[in-house]
Amino acid sequence: MNTVTNPMAPSTPPTLDIGVGGMTCASCVARVEKALKKVPGVQDATVNLATESARIVFTPGEQMEARLRRAVRDAGYEPRAADAAVMAEDASPWAGFGPIAMGLALSAPLVIPMLGDLLGKHWMLPAFWQFLLATPVQFILGAHFYKAGWHALKAFTGNMDLLVSIGTTAGWALSMWLWLTAEPGAMVHLYFEGSALVITLVMLGKWLEVRAKRQTTSAIRALHALRPDVAHLIGPDGEVDVPVGEVLVSDRLVVKPGERFPVDGVLLEGHTQVDESMLTGEPLPVEKQGGTDPAPTLTGGSINGEGRVVMQVSAVGSETVLSRIIRLVEDAQAAKAPIQRMVDQVSAVFVPVVLVIALITLLSWWLTGHAFEQALIYAVAVLVIACPCALGLATPVAIMAGTGVAAQHGILIKDAQALELAHRVDVVAFDKTGTLTVGRPKLSALHLAPGMAEDEMLRIAASLQSGSEHPLARAVVSRAQEMGLRFEAPDNVRAVAGRGTEGEVGVRSFLIGSLRWMDELKVDTGAMAKEAAALQAQGSTVSAMAERTSQGLTLRALMAFGDEPKPGAQEALAALRARGIKTVMISGDNRGAAEAMARRLGLRPQEGEVMAEVLPGDKAARVMALKQGGHVVAMVGDGVNDAPALAAADVGMAMGNGTDVAMHAAGVTLMRGDPLLVAAALEISDRTVAKIRQNLFWAFAYNVAGIPLAALGFLNPVLAGAAMAMSSVSVMSNALLLKRWKPKGK
Repeated sequence: MNTVTNPMAPSTPPTLDIGVGGMTCASCVARVEKALKKVPGVQDATVNLATESARIVFTPGEQMEARLRRAVRDAGYEPRAADAAVMAEDASPWAGFGPIAMGLALSAPLVIPMLGDLLGKHWMLPAFWQFLLATPVQFILGAHFYKAGWHALKAFTGNMDLLVSIGTTAGWALSMWLWLTAEPGAMVHLYFEGSALVITLVMLGKWLEVRAKRQTTSAIRALHALRPDVAHLIGPDGEVDVPVGEVLVSDRLVVKPGERFPVDGVLLEGHTQVDESMLTGEPLPVEKQGGTDPAPTLTGGSINGEGRVVMQVSAVGSETVLSRIIRLVEDAQAAKAPIQRMVDQVSAVFVPVVLVIALITLLSWWLTGHAFEQALIYAVAVLVIACPCALGLATPVAIMAGTGVAAQHGILIKDAQALELAHRVDVVAFDKTGTLTVGRPKLSALHLAPGMAEDEMLRIAASLQSGSEHPLARAVVSRAQEMGLRFEAPDNVRAVAGRGTEGEVGVRSFLIGSLRWMDELKVDTGAMAKEAAALQAQGSTVSAMAERTSQGLTLRALMAFGDEPKPGAQEALAALRARGIKTVMISGDNRGAAEAMARRLGLRPQEGEVMAEVLPGDKAARVMALKQGGHVVAMVGDGVNDAPALAAADVGMAMGNGTDVAMHAAGVTLMRGDPLLVAAALEISDRTVAKIRQNLFWAFAYNVAGIPLAALGFLNPVLAGAAMAMSSVSVMSNALLLKRWKPKGK
């Protein structure tokens, strides 16, 4: 049982995950949800058949967890640990097959004589032996059908177990009645084999489902397996091995060649190459060198290369990137897609309708002059083939397989709604800096006002920008460091969102920011206007530096910055265009610089594919404008300053390394920061939604075709049981085909 809360939103109601054992179909899901929602304080409850879990949103109350577990048990199901189904060990591929093997062994002597009849052989067993073989299958192996069916009846609902128990009991009871009322010595046709084989086939179908389900949860198990158990801690007495659970933030750890990094941290000493493929999907190792500034980051679960390194811990436990990724994938797999609501509505009335159809079938055949036993057999076939197992599995298994394989390639899908919406996207809006460009602009030119010294202006600019994380600020500081300039920390610094920074260096007061900000502040830029225009025409981003003097704000320098397109950005935009998707770049740069970069990326400014001079706060409004134009919009940004726009889009995609803001602001996080993953995310959405639709088609097709065939007498209970089992297996197998998916170019 896991309690999930969002530390960034303390007012959010707590969420609880509970494993639910014993569910067999979509009707079970509806029943557990109904039982949980009746508990006082529960605001919402979502149950997932594929993960065998429930997620409950509730108002904090006394003994809430115990009351929720009791509600699950009172509904006729078994409360378990939240990840019991996901983390179940598959030590043997034949685990759990024992009861099915016993059922097959007991049913075989009943079925073989039927096959003999086709060959003209009469191998029929005496009625007493048929009774001895069929009864253990009916009441011992099939006991759980009766238990679950009884709980459903008590709750005035229906489920698969109720249909199976009613149908097979009717077949067994009919056989008993025919046997006991027959004339002594008479050979009567009994239906023990049908009841025994139906129970065995249903059990076989559920066992095959469980085997397939283990494959859909393999992504989660693989992520859990990335966590090593032991870390090499550098303590006062030297290097000692401690459990990973005892590692604290700021501890220093040794990681040996070939080992996995136990937690998140930074590289202090050593040189190595790190394999981050399981987390990012990037197949090539990344080179890391200790002693650099800033220190290279290390992610828990990634594999150290050939160097022995020393790291300092920055995050442990649930705060590590790996833990957040696991939580994100689990959340996506536990969530319900919008299309599932339609399935829930159907399943809520499905079993009662089937019971009515079975009753009509029984009466119709009997009242038209047919033998009662024949009418009952047709009614039993209706009950058996109508079991809604496949209906309950169709959507969640496809979502589990889709999100799992996406995570293996560095695409983290936060929720099922984002997965379902992504395939309808027809416009993708990109932030420029850090998304389509490298995001590490360099100071390419410094133009000074008359009388200003280059070293002095650069020293002051670096001092003013030294506390900022903005890419342009870092470029100024890097240039000053390269030139060996010394600068002190500024005073009274104030960042003006989307415009720039102001503060004091020594006794002087300066501002650094965009030309638009200078215009708003009425700074006279006329003396350097031509230089600014020329720099912008070359594609540079231009900032101005002004000093606050007794005469007002006076322009002191212009700084030009250049960035480079991110590798793969041009190919990514071309791939989206080939899919018929419109691409738009949103930038805070001046129009000249934005359009120059856009042309390098292959965008077409003349066709409206560039939105320039957009403040960070206005990006969300631009996204909303695209949506109001009738488009389904995906926004791709870095997940920090683009959070409002990511939230405003139909699908937000955050480029990043799994930071809190990136994961919470966007529906999809691209761990590698590779623009090519945008097209891959849309493609896996396409594939997953297609699988959901195929599964729902087959689930409905089995019932729509099977129920009339059974009611009209074309199917006996054994064939109906086999068809019902195969419907579930086919749905699971179809969803598992998603595991073969790979992004194009891999």
